Amino acid sequence: MNTYYGKVVLITGASSGIGKAIGKALANQGYKVYGTSRNAKAGTYDEIILPTDNCNGFLRMIKLDVCLEESAKNAVDIVLKEEGTIDILINNAGMGIAGSVEDTTVEESYKQFNTNFFGVLRMCRTILPVMRNNKKGLIINISSVAGLIAIPFQSMYSSSKYAVEALTEALRIEVKPFGINVSMVEPGDTKTGFTEKRLYAAGANKDSAYSAKFKKSINAMVESELNGPGPEKIVQSVIRIINMKNPPIRITAGFSYKVIVFLKRILPARLVSYIVSKIY
Repeated sequence: MNTYYGKVVLITGASSGIGKAIGKALANQGYKVYGTSRNAKAGTYDEIILPTDNCNGFLRMIKLDVCLEESAKNAVDIVLKEEGTIDILINNAGMGIAGSVEDTTVEESYKQFNTNFFGVLRMCRTILPVMRNNKKGLIINISSVAGLIAIPFQSMYSSSKYAVEALTEALRIEVKPFGINVSMVEPGDTKTGFTEKRLYAAGANKDSAYSAKFKKSINAMVESELNGPGPEKIVQSVIRIINMKNPPIRITAGFSYKVIVFLKRILPARLVSYIVSKIY
């Protein structure tokens, strides 16, 4: 196990899916992992995994709502009180709202951004002073292939991930002089509980002018997710970044998605738009 950054890890959105899989994997490699969930008991943490006797790592859950500034500060303070530092931040918390642009209200759009983008911003701003003081640290943002290729009827989700891409690229340059690295992992459709937790814009109903195409697009998305790979490729990508002294700015998880991203870069924009419209 390489320890370029240290052993104390904070992961947002770690109660299930990708976040939990990452937390378990790192705990089994000896990392002290603090996962977060809005449903964890306030002011406490519950150990949900105890690795083998030969491993001193653990995964504990603490309460955190990334949409609230005070909650972010309280969670960080709990870890600092226990460990004295935070070496690695993994911003994984996310949610999705589906609906056409016209059917999605500003309030619904803000809810999407408040978790996926402003949640990342809050956590980075809260933890960066600790990392700057340590003169080292690593931030990994879980983005999405949808942050590179806009998906119809998932426009707010795609927009929030596009914003995470931009934030990550800028932040990486800003904090490099302080010994802090910033990278992101871009999953494609993954089989997790994310699918059943997806929210729908109130206007995306049978009375919508987009109803038929919306239904077809969502059915294609759900089928792709349910038949997609599990979180293993994302976990491998995260571990790869942690084990690198100078990690890349992004890793697209899964060979098929690497191909999609590569084709997006070389094909004319009009052709990419046509292909996406045919898929969704």
